[in-house]
Amino acid sequence: MRHIKRRAVRNEGSRFLLYPQPPFLDNFAEPEIVTVSSPAGSIGPGPSDDRMYAIHPVGKELQYGFHTSDGGEPIMYLPPWRGGIIAPALPDEWGHFDHLTPGTPQFETAHLFGTARFALDVWERYFGRPIPWHFADDYDRLELSVLPTLANAIIGWGFLETGVVRSEEGIPRAFSMNFDVIAHEIGHAIIYSEVGLPDPETDNAEYFGFHESAADLVALLASLNFDSVIDTVLRRTSGNLYTVNKLTRFAELGDHEQIRLAANDRVMSEFASGWSDEHHLAQPLTGAMFDILVDIFHENLLDRGLIPPEMEDLSDRLEGDPDYGAVLQDDFDVLFAQNPDGFKMALLDARDFMGTMLADAWRLLRADTLTYVGVGEALKTIDGQMTGGRFRRIIEGNFRIREIGRFIPGPRKPKKGAVSHVYSARTMVPQD
Repeated sequence: MRHIKRRAVRNEGSRFLLYPQPPFLDNFAEPEIVTVSSPAGSIGPGPSDDRMYAIHPVGKELQYGFHTSDGGEPIMYLPPWRGGIIAPALPDEWGHFDHLTPGTPQFETAHLFGTARFALDVWERYFGRPIPWHFADDYDRLELSVLPTLANAIIGWGFLETGVVRSEEGIPRAFSMNFDVIAHEIGHAIIYSEVGLPDPETDNAEYFGFHESAADLVALLASLNFDSVIDTVLRRTSGNLYTVNKLTRFAELGDHEQIRLAANDRVMSEFASGWSDEHHLAQPLTGAMFDILVDIFHENLLDRGLIPPEMEDLSDRLEGDPDYGAVLQDDFDVLFAQNPDGFKMALLDARDFMGTMLADAWRLLRADTLTYVGVGEALKTIDGQMTGGRFRRIIEGNFRIREIGRFIPGPRKPKKGAVSHVYSARTMVPQD
């Protein structure tokens, strides 16, 4: 059984200022000091280290990916960027980057680098080893770049480019400032390395949904490595995590705009006749994973004597019921107030158990044969190794609620505006 490692403060690491959630959200308007694993003094201008480097190109109009030459021939545009760049972020005399001023290009590139490094650090801890890049045959390092002409953020063969999107009010939101978005893209790279790249010829719907779900989980658990996120979530919910809150939102564009919810009620029968968007197809699996996390959190609370058995039983019976929050919120409010530190430790333990279990389970999967049922079987295998099967019932129950195994996705349905990562620069591989 592999030991679950709790996050430790690395005094020998390098400090950055990061926004755990987009800075336009009320509770996260100020950046926080975090420490990444690269030793102080080892990160150079950019920032740059042995795994990645950040730049703000000057005069770069095209994003990396497939393009067409003037002669009509397809060309593959890949890093490195060889043109000019805005002056790089520089470390202070001690080798840290937490002295940079928000709103400057140097802070932006440092935030992009620090976020990517932080997310990778979290998941290398869960894997218990370094995670190689899926593009390592061609590049030793990931190029992180700011490209304002890109209305997206995308990771691909040797690059992660972040652009800008505008809110409904027309306010520009830079993806380089969005922890969830960057961590989500790092999640894609982790899955491509550990599980494999998709084969567009096979059109494996469940792999397409899985890699979106896994990337969301990478971002979710990485964000829970900020004390401020944990504290805000618990303060707002008193530990009733099925309440819609910052924990269950990904890539928010505003307080009332959100791309996906982890705490969703989607089931596989909705996709039995077909699907058009892997982000939607991912939701039953993501929802099952979120529910497993919450159930393990509840088991931890019960183990610590922080909630009574009858409350945990009622929570299980009400799972998926729209009245869940209303029925249990008063009890959560009373019990959380009695021991907020105990609730926090229970959530931290659930976070780290879930991260370790997912990392070990993903290593059992292969892209060409992946199914949602197979994901569940891998989780049960690892739970058996870690706990002797304590959470088998929880895993099976949550997969059953999502109708995983009862229904499989139907054929892909072309839909205007639906964007697939499988047929994009994310998964392109240079051909010899």
